[in-house]
Amino acid sequence: MALPQIDPDAPSFVRQYVNLANARLGAQALASSDDFFADMNRMLNPDPAVFIPGKYDTHGKWMDGWESRRKRVPGHDWCVVRLAGPGTIYGLDLDTSHFTGNFPPAASIEACLLADGDEPDADTNWQVLLPASNLQGNRHHYFAVPDQGPYSHLRVNLFPDGGLARLRVYGAPSFDARSQDADDLVDLIAALNGGTIVAANNEHFGLAANLLLPGRGLNMGDGWETRRRREPGNDWCIIALARPGTIESIEVDTCHFKGNFPDRCSIQATSAAGGTRESMITQSMFWPTLLPEQKLEMDRQHFYQDQIIKHVPISHVRLNIFPDGGVSRLRLRGKPA
Repeated sequence: MALPQIDPDAPSFVRQYVNLANARLGAQALASSDDFFADMNRMLNPDPAVFIPGKYDTHGKWMDGWESRRKRVPGHDWCVVRLAGPGTIYGLDLDTSHFTGNFPPAASIEACLLADGDEPDADTNWQVLLPASNLQGNRHHYFAVPDQGPYSHLRVNLFPDGGLARLRVYGAPSFDARSQDADDLVDLIAALNGGTIVAANNEHFGLAANLLLPGRGLNMGDGWETRRRREPGNDWCIIALARPGTIESIEVDTCHFKGNFPDRCSIQATSAAGGTRESMITQSMFWPTLLPEQKLEMDRQHFYQDQIIKHVPISHVRLNIFPDGGVSRLRLRGKPA
């Protein structure tokens, strides 16, 4: 996995929502009109696209993305993608990194919602998610999508052909109460259940959204890591639960963080009826304590049950780390209200 590249010009949906087109979460390219030069599934790789000078395969220059051959007949190229799970889509990133003389001049995206286990066919009713939009070479193209979904599949259209390094689809997965563990508890902040990041004071080395991903972190880049704090205070992030509920088990995992794990952590929580992101940041300083301050160790899973303070159903939490550092994963397992 490459180190994270946090685009300072990226819109807020990139940090707030999960990438539903992430192959690590289960997204898959099902079919395409053509992927002669570069396999369609490469565009679902969550790592930043790379360029390797001098690397060729039997079809030509190796490119990190989906690339079709030069079209010599009427029409356009397309690719059907199954998302990691059905969800409401708020934003898109069509990334043409390293594609310069071979990027598509324009692209559009269609979407549909199918029952679990079904795949698109000739009778599928596709809805326009993104009308045909101009693209440029070697850059990100961010498109906000106002509250669209839920959708389970996308069809990416390239006009007429070319290469797309990465497709990123930022949204909130649909909550599925059947996702509980054997003890009937649900991770109420898991990305695939619909948990989202509201705000974080710093994400210099790694996005706070990584906290909500499944599995353990692959490396330090696959977690939330802040820069070294040189002033009083502590770092924090605010998370919206997929559904309000009560928490019975907490896991704080510092996997791979050794010389840079936080010394301590605590969690505050509330049931928030509304407000803006900015007002929630201010209010969160005074939220009641859910998990009192706990000492952390490097590269370790920390589990808490008896330490959790009894509470009414909550909708948001604030994870505090003292004074700074990196956390790989956070789990809040409980029961939806």
